[in-house]
Amino acid sequence: MDKLKLIALDAEDLAVVSAHLQDAVVRVGDMAYLPRSRRFALVANRFDWAAKGAKGRKAPFQRRRSGLRFERVMAARVAGLDLAAKGHFLSLLAVRFAPAEPPAGTIRLDFSGGASVALEVECIEAELKDLGAAWTTPSKPHHPDDEPGSSS
Repeated sequence: MDKLKLIALDAEDLAVVSAHLQDAVVRVGDMAYLPRSRRFALVANRFDWAAKGAKGRKAPFQRRRSGLRFERVMAARVAGLDLAAKGHFLSLLAVRFAPAEPPAGTIRLDFSGGASVALEVECIEAELKDLGAAWTTPSKPHHPDDEPGSSS
């Protein structure tokens, strides 16, 4: 598959970005808020859900190094994570938008274990871009709630 490059300018676009980033692995030290530039950026190892065989059992699974940036960020807050633990890894579950006075709002990055990053933005302006080639990984992320017969 070709390298992914997505731009998000509204909540619907951001939902597509979120789907591609589900189960991405992010190192705390690979996230940065740059207040002077009004930018938040991170680098992640995203599971390539769109790769051939990602839903099948026999094809190799893939991860890709990807960059995610948000522009027009007025403030950033973290909850449930220690920014000093730069080597700690997080699993990104979802990227969500909660509107305020249009077009402003809060973009929230939710990680497993209850950690989150909340970005107060003037508007949604984000880019997700693959930074290099894919590599194989032996397993696909597992979600117990997705198993047949599980209750939600």
